[in-house]
Amino acid sequence: MEALLKLSDGIDAFVSRIGKWAALLAVPLMLTIMYDVIQRKFGGQGSIKLQELEWHLHTGLFMLCFGFAYIRDAHVRIELIRDNLRPRTRAIIEMIGAIICILPFCALVLYFGFDFVLRSYENHEVSAATTGLTHRWVIKSTIPVGFGLLAMAGLSVFLKCYVFVFGPSNLRNRAGYYVGTHHADLGDAAAKLED
Repeated sequence: MEALLKLSDGIDAFVSRIGKWAALLAVPLMLTIMYDVIQRKFGGQGSIKLQELEWHLHTGLFMLCFGFAYIRDAHVRIELIRDNLRPRTRAIIEMIGAIICILPFCALVLYFGFDFVLRSYENHEVSAATTGLTHRWVIKSTIPVGFGLLAMAGLSVFLKCYVFVFGPSNLRNRAGYYVGTHHADLGDAAAKLED
């Protein structure tokens, strides 16, 4: 079980490092949007290249940070229901979700995504707009990469939840943060698991 947590921690570190670097795309995204708005307001017209660059940066930011958000439990979920569940129940639901939803969906996107990018690269795909950006395969490549990172994050969360549910009590503190067992309620969570 200790090895599973170490593997999960290693995956977390890798996905988090990429997510933190990718989050820096927010800076050029904001600067591009500001420049585009100022150019349109005072220059009289916008630029198709700038508008496409905006959504390229936004897509890169979103796709490369998606796995990082999942590891940090910062993604959208129904907190009203989840917060009222016992930590063990949360962990079981998270494991089922990872196995039934996240990992199979990511596998499908990866399977079809690489072909999607390869066709774009081989066809030298460019923007449909005459003055748009070239090398469309670059932005399309963030789809399989992003879902690969999400699959890694899903595996990491699954491992942590597995150790939390089935592992020894001395590892529950390390594994349980994802299912809401913060430092204050770790004792309560361990007691509930014993029931």
